[in-house]
Amino acid sequence: MSSTVTPRRTAAALVAAALLLPLTACGGDEKDGGEGGSSSAPKANLTVLAASSLTDVFKSAGKAYEKEHPGTKVKFSFAGSQELAAQVKQGAPADALVTADTKTMDGLKSDAGTPTVIAKNRLVIATGKDNPEKIENLKDLADPKLKVVLAAPEVPVGRYSREVLDKQKLKVKPVSQEANVRAVLSKVQLGEADAGIVYKTDAATVPGKVDAITIPDDENAVASYPAATLKSSKNSKAAAAFVKWLSTPEAQKMLRDAGFQKP
Repeated sequence: MSSTVTPRRTAAALVAAALLLPLTACGGDEKDGGEGGSSSAPKANLTVLAASSLTDVFKSAGKAYEKEHPGTKVKFSFAGSQELAAQVKQGAPADALVTADTKTMDGLKSDAGTPTVIAKNRLVIATGKDNPEKIENLKDLADPKLKVVLAAPEVPVGRYSREVLDKQKLKVKPVSQEANVRAVLSKVQLGEADAGIVYKTDAATVPGKVDAITIPDDENAVASYPAATLKSSKNSKAAAAFVKWLSTPEAQKMLRDAGFQKP
């Protein structure tokens, strides 16, 4: 009798074990988020240093990333790229960096990983609403009667601005030199300046408050936005996952919708 029961019991045990295996496997995938799944990136509190011109779009992108990666929080610190570079050099705790030019990023090779360009941008002339001074082009900015504000030379947008002006052999004396592109935009918006050179995407953040005068492509400059992880990050895998996500179709669509160009 025992010889009959034992095989039955053994068979039942084998069947039960077989049924449990898939459940165990599923439990493991759920915990890990599944390879390539929306929760596959390690959970972490990330600090991302980003160029001022990315302020609006990155705030939205951060929320989208957190929704897609439960348990991960993304905190941004926005400033001029030169300020961000200084923070990195001084050892400020952060996980990733996105600048508005490749020159600044190239100067941080010992501090950052291999960068990936996630977007590009172009310049426009920002004027007061309805363009009261009737500014039409770069040449008009050379009028000494105009109050023109530019970003400081060490700021990417300030360097780009001077490149386009020098290309046209124009001498423009700014009434002030600002620390970042948002400060330039603010001066124009508040009426403290007649015009300023900013990124196209920045002018688009205040519709109806400033006018944006197009600068022809052959007179313009192209700004590239490289993103990279920081070697000092304590969340290197999570930081790498975020930087990689910036090149995904979802993130790229958000950048396009904000007016940024393809990398």
